[in-house]
Amino acid sequence: MNGPIILNNARELLADKIFSYREPKPSPLKISPWLAMSLLQKAIRRGESELAQHAAATLLLIAPERLWRRCGAAAFEEIGVADLGTVSLVTAALSGKRYRATIGGEWKAASFIVDLMTRAPKCRAADDLLLTADIHPRYQRAREELATKTTAELVRIATGDAALPVRALAAWYAVGTHPRQTKHLSARRGEPAALFDGLCEAGLPHTAVEIAREGFRKIGEPLCPFVALLCPLASVETSAIQDDDMLPAIMVGEVPGWACDVYVREGRLSLQTFLQGDSETARWVRDHVPAGQRVNFLGTVVFRVEGGLVQQRLRWPTGVELR
Repeated sequence: MNGPIILNNARELLADKIFSYREPKPSPLKISPWLAMSLLQKAIRRGESELAQHAAATLLLIAPERLWRRCGAAAFEEIGVADLGTVSLVTAALSGKRYRATIGGEWKAASFIVDLMTRAPKCRAADDLLLTADIHPRYQRAREELATKTTAELVRIATGDAALPVRALAAWYAVGTHPRQTKHLSARRGEPAALFDGLCEAGLPHTAVEIAREGFRKIGEPLCPFVALLCPLASVETSAIQDDDMLPAIMVGEVPGWACDVYVREGRLSLQTFLQGDSETARWVRDHVPAGQRVNFLGTVVFRVEGGLVQQRLRWPTGVELR
């Protein structure tokens, strides 16, 4: 099958599945769009369906473009190889407002895919791979050397037998480092079509590649080709589904505290307040971290350790190693 057929099949399947879906009617929350985006994605991670629906309703009201982009990113970042069928349906829902009007409208489509992602098994290996490729000291040389390669060379490396983070770096440079420009990667204009064509020619599962191609076209995230790179490994490695150990949630107004992370204003204010206290953690951070870096330091630790907890995690050797 080719790309258009694969995508058309996904759109038809979404239309069939959504036909009998009875969407809830949650009230929007009185929170910022940034906090709503954080709540949406973390509620999906944690299987918190009601909270996810409230967050989605909030974003559809105040920032609909952010809702669809965040849903697309969540599909590749939170679900990934654990349930490629769900990823394909979410990607199909990104086809545009006109298409969504034919399958029940904006809210029915949004509510359905959010519910689907909340209930799906999760795998955050694509995001762990992105972080490894971006900042792990072991791959500093690769980050420097791959920046000067031609696109054809990058595609050969991405589809070759190099270490997985090196292949991911090659894929990242091939699709381009914008908008995911980081201080560790050189700026580079990409050629996404060349990479995705190369992945197909190398024998990677065509459905995964074409869904990743369409996802990248819609949201521009390197997470999309990373999911395609991971699919062949996930299909042959032994796996199991298991919940992470969750900490008790404490409500802060209308939202749980775990939604207030370092990337939203409310979370940064909370971290600043915490760091002024007399807890052992606050004292340690004040003693060891420069003042201007304390919020980012503690916030990143909390985000990676507590913020990345999920219900129904797919546990498989490569995923565990990347985590």
